[in-house]
Amino acid sequence: MKNQFNKWEYFKLVLVLGALCTISPFSIDMYLPGFPEMARDLNTSISNIQLSLTGYLVGIAIGQLFYGPLLDKYGRRKPLYVGLGIYVLASVGCALSQSVENLILMRFLQAIGGCAGMVSAQAMVRDIFPVGKTAQVLSLLTLVIAVSPMIAPTVGGYVTAFYNWHWVFIILAILTVLIWIGAVLVLPKGAEPDHEVSLKPTKVWKNYGLVLQNRQFLVYMLVGGLAGAAPFAYIASSADVFMNIYQVSEQTYGWIFGILAFAMIGSTQLNHILLRKYKSQQIIHFSLHYQVFTGLLLIIGIYAQILNVYTLVGLMFLFLTAHGLNSPNTAALSLAPFSRNAGSASALLGSMRMAMGGVVSAVISLFHNGTAMPMVMGMAACAAAGFIILKADRQIPGTISRTWNSPSLGR
Repeated sequence: MKNQFNKWEYFKLVLVLGALCTISPFSIDMYLPGFPEMARDLNTSISNIQLSLTGYLVGIAIGQLFYGPLLDKYGRRKPLYVGLGIYVLASVGCALSQSVENLILMRFLQAIGGCAGMVSAQAMVRDIFPVGKTAQVLSLLTLVIAVSPMIAPTVGGYVTAFYNWHWVFIILAILTVLIWIGAVLVLPKGAEPDHEVSLKPTKVWKNYGLVLQNRQFLVYMLVGGLAGAAPFAYIASSADVFMNIYQVSEQTYGWIFGILAFAMIGSTQLNHILLRKYKSQQIIHFSLHYQVFTGLLLIIGIYAQILNVYTLVGLMFLFLTAHGLNSPNTAALSLAPFSRNAGSASALLGSMRMAMGGVVSAVISLFHNGTAMPMVMGMAACAAAGFIILKADRQIPGTISRTWNSPSLGR
């Protein structure tokens, strides 16, 4: 039986769930303006600093696989609180790092703790809201998440410019303590602990195997994960592209990052409206067509050397609007088939998405060549891969996109 909330309770609940989801975006985005200073301070290269982002994404991917069974066995709260504690301690470790190797390790541990918020929030959406409302709630959470890149790099740019990059991680620790308090005060219990869930590795992997056998989950996880990896190609390269190639300041870079984040904010709100009339599958199909086309324009523009900083930002703005349309819909369709194993399904979904993002960010760092081409090629390739998976599924008999005839998830 799903809980009923008045408007104020609903607002507080979505706000706290969204805040839990922002821990990782803040952790990814807020330190980006400090990349050049960090490289100088730690006596290393920008490409090595980029690996601290890869370490964080790998940590999220691995951590979520552990939290899924823990959330199913012990309920949503205990694993969440432990994870937040690990995050706070690791953030302090990042601030005290004196080498890039130690920074990468601390970022990995920071991710292991921080991903608890993301997995718990998604699982609780599935616990406490009707299936027909999950896409709407996930759109609202995406809105809250999308606000963080508008704030985080801007704040990080000013902190780095007026203080130093170490303070970025201290601020992250303080913000997480505040979110932790909000979670204790606002969140309901969610699903009851299921003590029949085994934490033995063989049983855990068997449960994940059962989730992967669900075709709807597999297809939309791949489509959303591949297309959703495109922003990580941008995130991994953006500091170098804008600050070193286009010579913008830390503060200006923060504002550019915020403008591009607004692309996702507007599109998630548009998605909320579109779900009243269209099915999630239709929105995903359109957004991928649009994203592939825009990605091709970016490649042509960089190859022809006709894009200045303004036209590059404009085209990237258009590209990222598609992310706000396909991300909540692919997530909702991936999780829709599950009830008892919602925690494991949510963990596997998030893990695979972050793993794809981590691979993309690592590959982009390898192809660093002093131009924006690796960034835009990575973005376009991710969108194209998601598009190909969706098209391939439509050609297979019994395709999900033709047989999944439930009403729109927005209704």
